[in-house]
Amino acid sequence: MTNALPVTLDDVHDAAARLKGVAHRTPVLRSRTLDALMGAEVFLKCENFQRIGAFKFRGAYNAVSRLSAEQLGRGIAAYSSGNHAQAVALAARELGSTAVIVMPEDAPRSKREATAGYGAEVVTYDRYTGDRVAIGEALAAERGLTLIPPYEHPHVIAGQGTAALELIEEVGDLDAVLVPIGGGGLIAGSATAAKGTLPGIRVIGVEPEAGDDTKRSLSAGRRVSIPIPRTIADGQAAEIPGELTFSINRHLVDDVALVSDDDIRAAMRLAFERMKVVMEPSGATPLAALLAGRVEDVPRRIGLIVSGGNVDARRFAELCATD
Repeated sequence: MTNALPVTLDDVHDAAARLKGVAHRTPVLRSRTLDALMGAEVFLKCENFQRIGAFKFRGAYNAVSRLSAEQLGRGIAAYSSGNHAQAVALAARELGSTAVIVMPEDAPRSKREATAGYGAEVVTYDRYTGDRVAIGEALAAERGLTLIPPYEHPHVIAGQGTAALELIEEVGDLDAVLVPIGGGGLIAGSATAAKGTLPGIRVIGVEPEAGDDTKRSLSAGRRVSIPIPRTIADGQAAEIPGELTFSINRHLVDDVALVSDDDIRAAMRLAFERMKVVMEPSGATPLAALLAGRVEDVPRRIGLIVSGGNVDARRFAELCATD
C-alpha cells in the first residue's frame, strides 16, 4: 500500500539518515500511573524535547537541507501558527540561509518570539480574515524565496515520520499509535512509517472537537472544509486537510478520535503532575483521547506521539488551573 503513495517507508528512512546527528532522538517515557489507569502499556514519544520544542524540526530540516546553494542563498518562506515557523527559522539558520515567516497575529507570543530569536523575519496576519497560503505564496514570489509549507510537501511528511520510526525502533511491536492531526503531515508520515514497519498496527488520529476536518473528510471520502476552529489546540486549528496529506491519510489512518478543550487541559495536568512533562495543548491531544475514553478497545501496547511543548509559563498555568 505505502509503495503506491507519494511518500514511502524508504523516504522516511532516507529522512532519518539525513536527520541523524542534527535532530534529537527524543526520549520515550512511561508512567506506571498511566499504565494502571489504562490497563495497557503506554509509550510516549516525547517530541516536546525535540529541537524548537516540537516534531516540526524533523520535516523542516529534511526539506530545507535538500535545497540547492542558489535557493539557500535567496532565502526561505513559510507560513505557520508557530512550531513550523520556528522549525524553518532554525533549519535556515543551521544551513546558512534566511527565513521570512507568515504567522497569525494571535499566535502564542512565545512562538513568535522564538521564531524571531532564530533570526527569521516575522510577518503577521489575521487568521480569521486572511489566507496564509496566498500571503505566503505572494511573499515568496515577490522576494524570490523558496516556500516550505508546513505539511503539503513530501520531504516534510517524510521527516515527520521519523518520530514514529524511532518509537517503533525503541519499543518494538505496538498494537496502535495515536497521533495529533492538524494539516495531516505528522500523521501521514507516522502512518507511513508505522504501517510500513508493522503492517497490522492501528493508526488513530486525534483532533479537537472544534477542528474535526480530517474526521469529516475521511467519513465523506473527500476533503471537507470547516470554519476556522476556535480551540486551545492552536496547532490543530486547520480548516481543511492538505491535499497531499489526505491522499495518504485516507488509505492509512484507521480512525480519528475527538477531544474537548477540557479533555486537553486534564491531560496537560496529569502529564505535569505525574510525569513532570510540559505539553502544549496540541501536543497533549493523544494523551487526552486516551484518558477521556475517546479510544475504543484500548490495545495492550500503544504509542503516543507527544508532538510539542511550546507553551509559555503563564499560558500553561492558565490552562492547567482548576476551580
